[in-house]
Amino acid sequence: MSVRYTTYVISSPCNKGRWSMDDPFTTMYVAEVNNKTCENRLLAALPSLEFDRLRPALQEVSFDLGQVVYEFGGHLNYVYFPTTAIVSLLYTMENGATAEMGLTGNDGVVGIALFMGGGTMPNRAVIQSSGGALRMNAKTLQDEFARGGNFQQLLLRYTQALITQISQTAVCNRLHSVEQQLCRWLLLSHDRVPADELIMTQELIGDMLGVRREGVTVAAGRLQAEGAIRYVRGHITILDRAKLEGYVCECYQVVRDEFDRLLG
Repeated sequence: MSVRYTTYVISSPCNKGRWSMDDPFTTMYVAEVNNKTCENRLLAALPSLEFDRLRPALQEVSFDLGQVVYEFGGHLNYVYFPTTAIVSLLYTMENGATAEMGLTGNDGVVGIALFMGGGTMPNRAVIQSSGGALRMNAKTLQDEFARGGNFQQLLLRYTQALITQISQTAVCNRLHSVEQQLCRWLLLSHDRVPADELIMTQELIGDMLGVRREGVTVAAGRLQAEGAIRYVRGHITILDRAKLEGYVCECYQVVRDEFDRLLG
């Protein structure tokens, strides 16, 4: 009896590829990623020759809202270059309270411990906005990082920008109002998604900001009354970005300027 194999061809803004069923018992996605159309800014910034060397190691994956990318202290097998997903970096206290340290989207990479030498992360990474990413296995990443060159420099500059974001988040959470923190969070998220709508409950926002849900309710209500956002059943729509920028503290611009300076 003969076995028929089928190849399904699909495409996305970041790749053209195929679902290969050359083995009837194994289904594997073979990604053919083009850096000129890739939605991850780090990968898109690589010269074509350097990107072509990395391309076979990149696999497209997707994440749902609230999905855990890695746990505190867990061993990392992959790094992820988000394309349409947003990942929140959370620290969880012994009593279960959480607060966001930073967030990563199409501007960066998740799992910096693999190239910074740590191997494990001191925080959790949770999907804040569902979407896609490109993953690379740990060995390939470490081998490429050891080569030096553009890939290494981009990852190091991104890490410096992320450190700035984490530091500024700590300052913002200590010194600024919940409304200003919410504006900062909304603007940073909006910068990393190709749409005006974010799907996020007040409870999850409270966990991100490290504040009570009631505080988020009051802050979101004020922004909605001012016509800056519309919030309905976990759906936040940015109606007037200029108003958010007018209400936000200086922390947002500090973070954005540093990302632009280091990564262009």
